[in-house]
Amino acid sequence: MALTVEHITKSFGEKIAVDDLSFSMEKSGVFGLIGTNGAGKTTTIRIILGIMKSDTGCASWDGRPITRENVRFGYMPEERGIYMKEKVREQLVYFGMLHKMTKADASASADRWIERLGIGEYAGFAAEKLSKGNQQKVQLIATLVHNPELIFLDEPFSGLDPVNTELFRAVIRELVEDGRYIVMSSHQMAIVEGYCENLLILNRGKTILKGNLREIKSGYGRTRLAVNTSPETAAAAEALGLSAVETRADYTEYKISGEAAAEAFLRRLLESGVYPTRYEILEPSLHEIFLDCVGEKESAK
Repeated sequence: MALTVEHITKSFGEKIAVDDLSFSMEKSGVFGLIGTNGAGKTTTIRIILGIMKSDTGCASWDGRPITRENVRFGYMPEERGIYMKEKVREQLVYFGMLHKMTKADASASADRWIERLGIGEYAGFAAEKLSKGNQQKVQLIATLVHNPELIFLDEPFSGLDPVNTELFRAVIRELVEDGRYIVMSSHQMAIVEGYCENLLILNRGKTILKGNLREIKSGYGRTRLAVNTSPETAAAAEALGLSAVETRADYTEYKISGEAAAEAFLRRLLESGVYPTRYEILEPSLHEIFLDCVGEKESAK
């Protein structure tokens, strides 16, 4: 099985929303479609699913057009796609039946997911009575109730508290272990970094960077040095002209040109009798790579 997207372009008047976008997903897991708000992520998903027509290009699943007859797909939009006035369980069963499940199968699946996501006490409530986080759970169940093999999640963690964020993460890990294909659209770099083996960065509809995340990071080299936060380490960094890129209560990350700069930092500390309790040379985070890529493009405009 494979998801293939070839040369998709979409314009709205004079504005190009998606500009010659191509990528493929040839094995199960999570593919990251990332970018700022307005980058073209949602438009791309809607074109892939046939909700919106592209000007040029096409998308296919296992060599065939993506239709409900050719693939079981699930789509969780960023905006709410549930019926606020309808009872939670009733509408989840209805969504399952829309995907050609029998009522018995749809009911059983809805009940399993309701239990898995911990909203059993709200099953008989109208969706509008639930908190935003629980409405998000209903939205996720509606996406998964029919057991899709291809899943699109558009900003799935938006508005979730830490507890529900971890619950969603666990569900996504289970789906990956079960061999599902997931395209996750997000501008939350830390979340994408935790899941996605391959990704594509969009900016103003254009592909800025795509490929294997591990290889992308390796290409940048190890450009960060994490050391414990203290007056001594701060003084050593200042003496060597290192700039702090992130400061936390227990450690600070400095931008370095390479491992030689990190070694010079360590020598300076040891020669002054200071032994760092944390000393780690790191590859850049996806957040840093994203800012580097998108920042260059924005400054060139």
